[in-house]
Amino acid sequence: MDYYQIFLNYWWISAILFTLLFYKFILRVFLGMVIVPENKIGLVTKKFVLFGRDKELPDGRIIATKGEAGFQARALAPGLYWGMWPWQYSVNMQGFTIIPEGKIGLILANDGAEIPTGAILARRVDSDNFQDTEKFLNNQGQKGRQTSYITAGTYRINLFAFTVTIADMVSIRENMVGIVTTLDGLPIDTGQIAGKQVSGHNNFQDIDAFLKNGGNRGLQPSIILAGSYNINPWAIQIEEIPMTDVPIGFVGVVISYIGEDGKDISGESFKHGNIVSKGQRGVWMEAYGPGKYPFNKYIMKVELVPTTNLVLNWANARNESHQLDKNLSTITVRSRDGFPFNLDVSQIIHIPATEAPKVIARFGSMSNLVSQVLEPTIGNYFRNSAQDSDVISFLITRKERQQSAKEHIKEVLDDYNVNAVDTLIGDILPPESLMKTLTDRKIAEEEQKTYQIQRMAQEQRQGMEKETAIADMQKEIVKAQQNVEIAQRTADATVKKAEGDANSLKLQVDAEATATKMRAGAEAEATKARAGAQAEATRLNASADAEKIAKTGLAEAEKIMAIGKSTADAYDLQVKAMGGDNFTRFKITEEIGKGRIKIIPDLIVSGGNGTDGSLSGLMGMQLMQMMQQEKEKPTNSK
Repeated sequence: MDYYQIFLNYWWISAILFTLLFYKFILRVFLGMVIVPENKIGLVTKKFVLFGRDKELPDGRIIATKGEAGFQARALAPGLYWGMWPWQYSVNMQGFTIIPEGKIGLILANDGAEIPTGAILARRVDSDNFQDTEKFLNNQGQKGRQTSYITAGTYRINLFAFTVTIADMVSIRENMVGIVTTLDGLPIDTGQIAGKQVSGHNNFQDIDAFLKNGGNRGLQPSIILAGSYNINPWAIQIEEIPMTDVPIGFVGVVISYIGEDGKDISGESFKHGNIVSKGQRGVWMEAYGPGKYPFNKYIMKVELVPTTNLVLNWANARNESHQLDKNLSTITVRSRDGFPFNLDVSQIIHIPATEAPKVIARFGSMSNLVSQVLEPTIGNYFRNSAQDSDVISFLITRKERQQSAKEHIKEVLDDYNVNAVDTLIGDILPPESLMKTLTDRKIAEEEQKTYQIQRMAQEQRQGMEKETAIADMQKEIVKAQQNVEIAQRTADATVKKAEGDANSLKLQVDAEATATKMRAGAEAEATKARAGAQAEATRLNASADAEKIAKTGLAEAEKIMAIGKSTADAYDLQVKAMGGDNFTRFKITEEIGKGRIKIIPDLIVSGGNGTDGSLSGLMGMQLMQMMQQEKEKPTNSK
């Protein structure tokens, strides 16, 4: 088969297939057709211009806006275009510019007018968010970094004309504050450390408004609070710092480093610094109470002043949590007698809230107040006070010296707008050698007191033993008294018994005599004749016996009565002669002697003078009698 013939017969089929396969190329070449997809833009480059020198780009320009050769300002939006012949134009398909959420797009213009001298950022011009390059250049848009930015979204931006950089949004956390430093603007005024206050820039999100209103470059007095912001980092730098915390029990005194020089409102009596109104440069009269405040630490300083009682310790081993006394140490003084010794001191002060600005205006800080006033005042007072006395006197008069120090320091601190609440002397540490001497002396004094107490205790013990002995004898004395009474009653009973026995015996004798007489009469009548003479004799005998018996009983009764009476008379005479108390003691002692009871110690100690002299003499007499009886006893027993 002849292939050539076949091709000639069916060439039209090949033409159709070729056209179908390469139609885009054919249309592009012969008709200049360009199709831009819906998700892209066409960046056009013009390769040449057929006629005219006016079609050349001006010097310094790289983007053509009037048909010049080069990168074209006008980009092709999605769609169909004709006449874009490939030998004259090249079209690059570029995807849309997408800015994600939480980001911003920073724009660098590759062409435009020159940025004025002194400026670092190009000012904003109307350009439909940089999507209309022709409008940007025609409106005198400046080349370089732009103050404007684009927010989250999709944009058709000619990347021949602009370079887009993705940056994060600025986020300020809770309880934090953003300190702002601008990189463009007017120079800061002479004598100031921060720019002037400018409004209308929406927390520096509209930097063009900031610059238009005369904003200064550098540190800004304004701050931004917690939140998210679209801020151009090429124009603004943000430093995030914590908010200023004024704790409970403190006030915050503000020292401002910016603002106009204010008029002193502290009054004529205060000559130690300027106190101004809020917003002016200097120490503000208005102090801030407890809370959190968004202060700019670079343009103002907040000095915390405690308004509660503040304790400061001059002691090596103790410091308070506020650390204002961390440089204070135990005070070393020298006494009048040349001994150096250490003492710890605590000073309690109070600063009223209304006086806090004056304290800061005078000293600058609480630490300066401590180092410049409290430390020398208290240290010198106690050094001078110690030189007026010796160590011992200082120790003894501690309470008085503490009161004197309180009064003196209070008077001094009143001049500094500080209230002295109290002055306390802590540990006093005399020299070791002197302390040993004092300790030895004190021990000797205490031992002397101990010996005195022991002697008094011995005397009391002796007195107690003496009283105990007397108390023990008291039982015997009472017993002897009872025995005397018993003896007296026994004697009385004996007398009564004797009288009764005598009477009984007499009656019995009389009865027996009568009975005998009656019997004798009966017998006499019965044997009258037989025993007349004998009966008479018997009667006489009976009468004689009865009389004898009666007389005998009467005699015994009279004897007993006489003994009792004589004993009573003798007792009565002895009582009159010795006295009732002495006679009682004598009888008690006699009864104790009869009972062989040893109540007298072998060694008798008598004072010789005292209320017990009579008793001691009586006991001595009794002792002599007992000794005499002991001597006579063997003789009698023989």
